[in-house]
Amino acid sequence: MTHAAATLAAIAEEVAQCTACPLCRTRTNAVPGEGPANAEILLIGEGPGQREDALGRPFVGPSGDLLEQWLAEIGLTREQVFIANVVKCRPPGNRDPEPSEIAACAHFLDRQIAALAPKLIATLGRHSMNKFFPGGKITKIHGIRGVKRQGQTVFLPLFHPAYVLRNMNAMPDAIADIKLIPRLIARLNQRLQEETNETTEPNLPETDEPTTPPQQMSMF
Repeated sequence: MTHAAATLAAIAEEVAQCTACPLCRTRTNAVPGEGPANAEILLIGEGPGQREDALGRPFVGPSGDLLEQWLAEIGLTREQVFIANVVKCRPPGNRDPEPSEIAACAHFLDRQIAALAPKLIATLGRHSMNKFFPGGKITKIHGIRGVKRQGQTVFLPLFHPAYVLRNMNAMPDAIADIKLIPRLIARLNQRLQEETNETTEPNLPETDEPTTPPQQMSMF
């Protein structure tokens, strides 16, 4: 087992035992997330629903079926990506997670991100979007308008599948957005290679400029 896999397994064990917020009292199963430890893509939803709570797995209901269809559009299966949520236990009645519940779970998600070191993080819905795009509106920044890069990771805000199931007119945009993923990863790899080449060239000028926050990424 790799170090990343061991770390993710340890986090899952902690999630299963967690009593940090009231959601632990009403859950059937905690839903830590699942996927390969070497996944290049991390998909982050909002919280488990009824079926996810029953099975202890993320995105296994109608939203999961649609998510798998989206992944198939880019030649992927759910077994090739890591899927998680901002909260690991089902909010009663599938209500939105509260800020205190998201905060209680934040360290789990942060550690999963650190262990995975994904090339692309796609947020599904506004609650996961708010973690990386604070103050953003999903209807305005979904897809290419919201893409940004930080270090070796690209961030892509997507509609939540449940939203699209309720608003089928958003389906064409949702499919167009998911099709950005392979292009963004290819562009990231190219940019990282260019930056590596630049740092190995002699006589590069030094700079004391501070590190900048994530910026909108120019793909082309």
